[in-house]
Amino acid sequence: MTQGQGKGFGFGLGKMKELTEAIKKAQQVQDKAKNLQEELDEMEVTGEAAGGMVKVVMSGNQEPRRVEISPDVMGEGADSLSNLVTEALQDAYTKSTTTMRERMEEITEGLNLPGM
Repeated sequence: MTQGQGKGFGFGLGKMKELTEAIKKAQQVQDKAKNLQEELDEMEVTGEAAGGMVKVVMSGNQEPRRVEISPDVMGEGADSLSNLVTEALQDAYTKSTTTMRERMEEITEGLNLPGM
């Protein structure tokens, strides 16, 4: 037998166990991420402006659901109303992305993933 033969890809038995465990953890993370995706789709996040007079509701995945505008701000003019809707949208987006990031951190906790 020549040197290096019979050693497979250079992995010892210990390395194979580590690889198997890493694959299992990756599958668990994938399953949890799928469940999270479904949960975020069902979730509603509300962004507000003008003390709740303008509300934007979106899913946890940033899918717009509806806009609610109080009649009390209708007389503010188009520019002002547009700014309030944009402010509420930004608030909803920030809340949604923060929630998503926090939940992903929970799922990947304990894993040594680059960039996480």
